[in-house]
Amino acid sequence: MLLTNVRIATMINGYGLIENGSVLTQHGMIEWVGPANVTPAAKAIHDCGGKLLTPGLIDCHTHLVYGGNRAHEFEMRLNGVAYADIAKAGGGIMSTVRATRETSEAELLKSALKRLDSILAEGITTIEIKSGYGLDVETELKMLRVARKLAMLRPVDVKTTFLGAHTFPPEFKENHNEYLDLVCNRALSKAAAEGLVDAVDAFCEGIAFSVDETESVFKAAKSLNIPIKLHAEQLSNLGGAKLAARYGAMSVDHIEYLDREGVESIAASGTVAVLLPGAYYYLREKQAPPVAELRQHKVPIAVATDLNPGSSPVHSILTTMNMACVLFGLTPEEALLGATANAARALGLADRGTIAVGQRADLALWDVERPGDLSYPLGFNPLKAVIRNGQAARGQLP
Repeated sequence: MLLTNVRIATMINGYGLIENGSVLTQHGMIEWVGPANVTPAAKAIHDCGGKLLTPGLIDCHTHLVYGGNRAHEFEMRLNGVAYADIAKAGGGIMSTVRATRETSEAELLKSALKRLDSILAEGITTIEIKSGYGLDVETELKMLRVARKLAMLRPVDVKTTFLGAHTFPPEFKENHNEYLDLVCNRALSKAAAEGLVDAVDAFCEGIAFSVDETESVFKAAKSLNIPIKLHAEQLSNLGGAKLAARYGAMSVDHIEYLDREGVESIAASGTVAVLLPGAYYYLREKQAPPVAELRQHKVPIAVATDLNPGSSPVHSILTTMNMACVLFGLTPEEALLGATANAARALGLADRGTIAVGQRADLALWDVERPGDLSYPLGFNPLKAVIRNGQAARGQLP
């Protein structure tokens, strides 16, 4: 397949824009990238009429599989009840845990497909999906199985993350060590044995896991040679990001309260900072992530929807990119890097996120003039077509 007469945002050294270029794909890979006036021969040629071509977008942090609904908590927060207070009263994550435990695997799959279809409509070709709404062995496995099935039913790569250390369920509220044993020695090992885990995550926060408890989860993951990620410094600064850096985490996510020492730690470890403006927006937080210091220390910044039923019911990566610009001060170039090259890095995927020879042919064609247009509007989707693994997957190629 040859795409020609196209403006190519390679996402190498910024936009890496080729104003009038061509991309040749073969066997699911990018075989050639360059100016249109030296286009190689191909069997299937598509004149794209000057449209914009980017890498397929990547949503590197979601909680897409869950049961129930938490719209009533949204109303509670708007009436002045703090998120932490809702969680302590049995709401928040635990209300979704109860619903997810009671929902069948078939029903979880049905509801997750609706959310996934909404996200895929905006050029997503790879998505991360976490467990964490089971907090027992069987429900955690159920969620991960559903996530794996989604990749069989839709043209998207799904990377699964085990998040058994999301919070402590009521039955273990007074016995943290016993629950950690369940997470580390029963649930995680069983999920890994069934091939359901690509990474391990934890929620290191005052309402969830302490730094020491989080380290127990990291040790279990490392013993199984599974990469780690971390929800860190969202509501306070416990030092979780520094712990994650010591363990070589792929990413630390949220990080509104990350301090300079934490920034320096993740810069030294090569850990990606994943910004989640949807949660910041829905929780009406006041402290934004330290974007200036992340830039200063050259920390790669990714952007993700954090799609979940409570703090970020956001089904749009394009809206998330706009939020990252308006709320956190990212440039449109940084936002697009955050949903392509840096998002791939946050998932440990070196074979996608840029348009270059040898990369996977995961591409999105947009009916816009410039890359910055993708972060500019709200509620407008200019996607024309998606190519995944070198095959047309969504929309219509010219």
